[in-house]
Amino acid sequence: MVEAPRRFLYRGMMSTTATRPTPDTITPDPAAANALSAAGAVPDPLPIPAASDEGTLLNRRDAHLVITAGVGWGGLIVQAWRDLAETWSLRRLIWTLAFLDIKLRYRGSLLGPFWLTLSTAVMIAALGFVYSHLFKTDLHTYLPFLSLSLVLWNNFITSTVTDACVSYTSVNTTIHAMRMPLSMHAARSVVRNVMVLAHSIIVIVVVFALEDTWPGHIALLSIPAFLLWLVDGMAVSVLLGGFCARFRDVPPIVASIMQIAFFVSPIIWSPQILKDRGIGVILLNWNPFYSLLEIVRAPLLNQIPSMATWDSALGYSAGLIAISALFFIRSRGRIAFWV
Repeated sequence: MVEAPRRFLYRGMMSTTATRPTPDTITPDPAAANALSAAGAVPDPLPIPAASDEGTLLNRRDAHLVITAGVGWGGLIVQAWRDLAETWSLRRLIWTLAFLDIKLRYRGSLLGPFWLTLSTAVMIAALGFVYSHLFKTDLHTYLPFLSLSLVLWNNFITSTVTDACVSYTSVNTTIHAMRMPLSMHAARSVVRNVMVLAHSIIVIVVVFALEDTWPGHIALLSIPAFLLWLVDGMAVSVLLGGFCARFRDVPPIVASIMQIAFFVSPIIWSPQILKDRGIGVILLNWNPFYSLLEIVRAPLLNQIPSMATWDSALGYSAGLIAISALFFIRSRGRIAFWV
């Protein structure tokens, strides 16, 4: 007679880990309370918590049912903003967890993450020799372009988008076990890929040293562009992380899209080749990957990105952030049930 209401009571308490209740949405469960009271499992009657602070509420053993439906957009926005603020306060923990992810990924390996650096160097050497002849391009100018493009694309853009698809599902046990801000897992994915990019920069430095093509002070323009990348990476992780948790068929689709984007974007071929052709208007002007890649790559090649390129990158980023914010506000309370 007591087991059924006890399980119902447990599910009610677990729901507090996924949502952020407000005092006016707290209602007791009379059936569960009466059943447990009759069995002597809890004091009779059960007091309804009157605390206004969520942490106090979650620690109360008598909080047995929380209903958050009907909070409204105002309440959802406040909850989402509080989630992001808590993530920022846990930035040192995020850095530690991301570093631990890298160590666990390459545990037992001799070179560890530098295997990725070595494979990237071999790929750049092979593709640089072949494509410089195919495109009839000077190897002295083509090799720095190719090394920058491949490292930025493979070791940050593609890896960030791919990891974003599993940013929540890969830590489902953590989400179920303890209450943590959900955006923290998205930030952890972004920081992890920043670390991967950091040790891959060695390839670019070696190529620049061999070709003696060091960037000048113009390279400082890549700093604000990379900060924009971090914001975009966070937005992508939040958006794809939740969307792929809900629809498990999306990650293979995203992987296929990234493969197509690699070939239609100027990564192994220079944008100058299609600049004056009709198809170049589509592949360059309407390709969000090109503008976002160019604002970081061009300064490191002693080139200043045009204002049109910056406008395009900022426009695509604003759209991505807006969509991601709406999705996170709307679905934040459901992600724990999707993973």
